[in-house]
Amino acid sequence: MKLLKYLISFVVVAAFFSFPLSKAFSHGSSESISPTVERLTPSVVNISTTNVIKTSPFASPYQDEQFKKFFEKFFSDQVPGREFRNKGLGSGFVMSSDGYIITNNHVVRKAEEIEVILEGGRKYNAKIVGTDPVTDLALLKIDPEEPLPAVEMGDSSALQIGDGVFAIGNPFGLGHTVTAGIVSAKGRALGIGRYDNFIQTDAAINPGNSGGPLFDYEGKVVGVNTAVMARGQGLGFAIPINMAKLVVEQLKVSGRVIRGWLGIMIQDITPEISEALDINRDTGGLVSEVKGGSPADKAGIRRGDVIVSVEGEKIPDAATLARKLALTKPGVDTNFVVLRDGKERIFTIKLIEHPENEKIKESEDKLKAEEELGIKVSEITQQLRNRFKIQASGGVIVANVAPGSLAAESGFRAGDVILEVNGVSVDGLKDYQEALEEHGAGKTLLFLIERGGRTIYLGVKTGRN
Repeated sequence: MKLLKYLISFVVVAAFFSFPLSKAFSHGSSESISPTVERLTPSVVNISTTNVIKTSPFASPYQDEQFKKFFEKFFSDQVPGREFRNKGLGSGFVMSSDGYIITNNHVVRKAEEIEVILEGGRKYNAKIVGTDPVTDLALLKIDPEEPLPAVEMGDSSALQIGDGVFAIGNPFGLGHTVTAGIVSAKGRALGIGRYDNFIQTDAAINPGNSGGPLFDYEGKVVGVNTAVMARGQGLGFAIPINMAKLVVEQLKVSGRVIRGWLGIMIQDITPEISEALDINRDTGGLVSEVKGGSPADKAGIRRGDVIVSVEGEKIPDAATLARKLALTKPGVDTNFVVLRDGKERIFTIKLIEHPENEKIKESEDKLKAEEELGIKVSEITQQLRNRFKIQASGGVIVANVAPGSLAAESGFRAGDVILEVNGVSVDGLKDYQEALEEHGAGKTLLFLIERGGRTIYLGVKTGRN
């Protein structure tokens, strides 16, 4: 009788603990997503790219500049350089049945040939309709013989931390694979672009998954898989599909993104600023400057105003406002709710196309320099410092090294911490970008990096054709 009681107790306790655990491990669903995956896989494509790399025939063994120049000139006249066809792999997904495909800009950035491979092995040559390096998005077009199965776009703004998601892609060129996880965070900034706004997920995003879709458990696309954190497990990042839709819509029409410009400088509202201005809030974008003659100036926006919503969307901080303005179409009436003197006012303003001023050109030059090197870096948070036991007090961490790039050939690895560029200390992302801005074609950059607790030098000669 006692044995029977023990058995009953054991079954009750096991059932009590196993039920919530099974729910947790299935990320909110106790049912298999196999039917959903089977339905969606035909909409996910593999992208194979080819670019030609030219190399000089010989590298001089001499350190002295005069001997070095003589050696290289003599042998380059005698023996032609070699060409290598560098292959790249990525993923993408069918946006519309007539053959428009979304992927990452970095997947096709330097490609001279692009081949899209559908499920079943059908191959098509693809052309680039348009790219947006700032958000790392690209739109391709193929001409299929019959309509393709297109994905259904979801609403990334509705995602909640803890929601189940899964990625379908082409990691390491192995063919379609599926990884599942949850949304770990939203609005992540990695220092990759001016408008970083990534979904963080623990669904594995491996090399070759870039450009592939991140689905919710209803089978709708909620993100474009883009990056992984160096040496980090469970740290994948995707571009929110709401942002991607706005960018791709413009790429399809004009091949480029035309960003709106209001003509203001903005900053976050700290508790101290909130108290000093007596506005009793710590959300919104504080206007610190209004450019003369800008749309904001003409509409009556003033320094000290707080923009709390745009087109009905609440603005939690300055970064969100900057992204919202950048993705707002010029020439369209846009409603702003502004807090001034304790009262909310509504302004209707038409943004204009962002002027090509020096700051924009400088930013584009930095982006080109980063693309030429073939590495992506991000700021080092205290969490990353502790997690990866980074000893240096400053620096930036290498998040990704593009295969076949200058950085890859020079020995860079994901996880390296860049401490100096040409003898100049790098204390953060701004220092790193300013150092890159100084480099010119044909100039050799000398990096001091920390790797595994030790420091080493790596040299990269830019300007390779």
